[in-house]
Parts: sequence; C-alpha cells; structure tokens
Amino acid sequence: MWLINTSTLSLEPFYGHEIPSYAILSHTWGHEEVSFKEFVRAGEDKHFDITSKAGYRKIIATCGEADKEGCSYVWIDTCCIDKTSSAELTEAINSMFSWYRQSKICFAYLSDFELHESYRHSHPDEFGTALRRCRWFTRGWTLQELLAPRYVRFLNSQWQNIGTRSDLGQLIASITGLPKSVLFMPPKNDVRDFPVAARISWVAKRQTTRIEDLSYSLLGILDVNMPMLYGEGSAAFTRLQGEIIRKYNDLSIFAWVGGAIGRGYTNILAAAPSAFASDTAANYHSNSFVIMIQRRGKTRPLVTSYTSTGRR
Repeated sequence: MWLINTSTLSLEPFYGHEIPSYAILSHTWGHEEVSFKEFVRAGEDKHFDITSKAGYRKIIATCGEADKEGCSYVWIDTCCIDKTSSAELTEAINSMFSWYRQSKICFAYLSDFELHESYRHSHPDEFGTALRRCRWFTRGWTLQELLAPRYVRFLNSQWQNIGTRSDLGQLIASITGLPKSVLFMPPKNDVRDFPVAARISWVAKRQTTRIEDLSYSLLGILDVNMPMLYGEGSAAFTRLQGEIIRKYNDLSIFAWVGGAIGRGYTNILAAAPSAFASDTAANYHSNSFVIMIQRRGKTRPLVTSYTSTGRR
C-alpha cells in the first residue's frame, strides 16, 4: 500500500509486515481532490503546484491530525491509489476494509458539519439534526469506513473534534439503522457476525457515483473478493451474490423484497442492494426469518433459522 509520510509529504510504498503504524482518512469527495499522479508529480516537479487545491488542504490537515496521534504516515483514498492501474485499483478495493481495520485511528471528516463538540451537550437536538444532514452518512463507501476501524474520531468542517464513534454511537445508530453493538469501541459484535442480508441492508439506502461501487463497497463487509469490472453496471450485484452463495451457507441472501433479475422458473437473486431495505430489515438481525416460496402460482412460507455461518 502507498502511505504519505507526514514529515516529507511524499508517497512511500509498503508491503506486508513492513507496513508502519498509520492514520487513515474517511471523507466524501469534493471538488479539487488531488489524484495519485498529481501528488507524485508535485513531488518531482516544483513548478507543478497543487497547494491551492481544496484536496491538498485536506491532505495537510490529515497529516497534522496524524502527528497529534503519533502517526508518521497516513492513507487517503484520493491520492494513495493509482486508479489508472486496474490491477492496483482491484487490489485496493479488495483490501480496503482490512486497511481501515489495521489503521491506528480513522479520522471521519464531515465537510458539511460546522457545529462544535460543545453543542453535543448544550444543544443536543440541534447537534443531532445537523449530523443527520451530513452527506457522509449517505455514501456507500463510508459505511465500511465507519465499521472497519478500531477507533474512529469525527471532525467538523474546521477539523475540530466532535466525538468518537462510541461517543456518538446512539445517534449514529439512529441515523444509519446500524446496531449499536458494532459502533462501540471496541465493538461488542463484529460486523461479520451478522447474516449477509443484514449487512447488505446497511448499504441499501446509500448512494455511490457509479452503480458498481455500491456492490464493490460491500466486499470487505461481506468478507468476499472479486475482480472489478467497471462498466458492468447492476451486474456487479449479481456477481456479488454469486460469490456470497459460493462462500456461505446463509439463506438470508434470499430474504429480499421487490423485483428480481431472474429469467427462469424462479426469481432467486435481488436486482440491487435496495431490495434489502424493506421495513422488515430488522428481522435480519434475529435468529430466524421467513422466505416466501412460490410454486405453481401458490405462495407458502419457508421458515428457517441460522447462525452467522449458515442454516441450522
């Protein structure tokens, strides 16, 4: 993986056990982000100026926060992945959950949240309303960035601390629909303890710029791997469900609602993660669920129970 040295502001490659302690940034992309090639070129060509870019100021601020935590390196998705290399992009996306989990600390930067931490105590309703409006809670990629790290600290638009994932756990659970047990630090439950339908339901109401990314952002949460095929559109979710079925004996993958993609005798696979966003999504967290089986025009329930590893 590529890491930014906070002292030299240069990218350095690390592999395996050589990877040092590092901080990691979670954010929503905006205008003037700095790409990998731009960051490298700026280090080699003094006449190539990126310091006026908003993305560069974000990099500098992240490095400053990392220094405070005793981290000499940081990882930021905008400039630490060479996205012109399909091989590197595939490796990064398949490794991203573990990269966030292995970080010493994750800074969740909320560019559209302006209130100070003191409002959390003095004006809790105003604080909660403002937090609910943050774009960060609507994006697909930020789900794993919330769940994977051991330690998450939220920062407002001025890079001021507003609380940790534990501090804001109850409010975040209300905003996202996530179980509170995965938001404590350390979490009382691991993300991968939950049925796959539950994990998919967490991203069902989120958005990504590219259709495929909504599926790719689930790879780490579901603990599966597959190559990236940008341009495949909604077929990415079909492939993802196939990988899930091959790896897990978890019938909750069929507990979805709405239209299907199947063209045979039975509609088996969901068309999109949104099919798991029904009002009964909470049932995915329990130890049993009901699948409605249609045969010869008649619908009957199939009741089953399961553990995190499959049916019992």
